[in-house]
Amino acid sequence: MLTDRTDTRAKLWRTASVQRGYFTAAQAKDAGYSYQAQRYHTQHGNWLQVDRAIYRFREFVDLPAEGDEQLVRWSLWSKGRAAVSHATALTMHDLGTASPSRIHMTVPRNFRQQTDALILHRAELTEGDVEERVGYRVTTPLRALVECAAVGEDQNALDIAIAKALSQGLVTQPKLLYAAQQVGPRAELGVERALAAAS
Repeated sequence: MLTDRTDTRAKLWRTASVQRGYFTAAQAKDAGYSYQAQRYHTQHGNWLQVDRAIYRFREFVDLPAEGDEQLVRWSLWSKGRAAVSHATALTMHDLGTASPSRIHMTVPRNFRQQTDALILHRAELTEGDVEERVGYRVTTPLRALVECAAVGEDQNALDIAIAKALSQGLVTQPKLLYAAQQVGPRAELGVERALAAAS
């Protein structure tokens, strides 16, 4: 039985709509678009190709940006294995003092893809380490603070972020200290200094 083109588009649209208009070639194939049909839609400007095997419906480009569209794109690039982390996650939680110039993402240790567009960190995140957003995952405020301490993030920026997180009730001192101890001495030292500055 032939699939109605409207049904095919509607199926792909439902997938893309929760991903800010982005979708992968595999998702398009699952919706009923052959690779030949995908090539056609790209060549005729119906879809914008943003990366290898990643597309976006043209209609979404004209919508007001929410500021995190690129995070959805990179989540798709990683096949959902990456989580926004470190300084980028602090910005997403409104704890960062400045928007980082490059996106930080944490991927599993066995992740093999590479790109110069991201700063990739390798770690095994637990379910409690991440929060779901529309189209991507981001590390929790607690995890993001400890990550930044572990990589030697600017201590002044870390002090400000931790003070803000404490005042907003996003983290507690005991949980912050415990999480830092689990990550390592550098994280523990950075967190202790930030807590001393906040008291």
